[in-house]
Amino acid sequence: MPPAPPRPDQRLTGPAAAEALFAALVDEAKETAAFAYLDAEQRVLGMRHMHSDSHDRLDLPIRAIAADALAFDAVAVVIAHNHPSGDSTPSAADREATRRLARALDGLGIRLLDHLVISRNGFSSFRALGLL
Repeated sequence: MPPAPPRPDQRLTGPAAAEALFAALVDEAKETAAFAYLDAEQRVLGMRHMHSDSHDRLDLPIRAIAADALAFDAVAVVIAHNHPSGDSTPSAADREATRRLARALDGLGIRLLDHLVISRNGFSSFRALGLL
């Protein structure tokens, strides 16, 4: 699916703004990820959503995320995904995938600002938890 166009002047100024942007993920029955590509003022340049075939696992397409970031000339990325189970605690697989993505983007001069795990019972921010 091609990246979605941004909403004019939309900014991600912190975890609460990011949670609002990604809130629709709560309604997904399977794990779904969304990526927001940001400029230096944290304006949203574009977004992409990716759906999993699994209820409890999502593979991050690092090459596609990096390609989108470069195409948007983004300086930062925020990722969010849902946990249909209702538990927003990042899993070991979430932590490892986030580390791999952050390393890959860092090599391109792009910062992974945050990774949110969203569920009906709340959300977790990797940045707030000290995992980024």
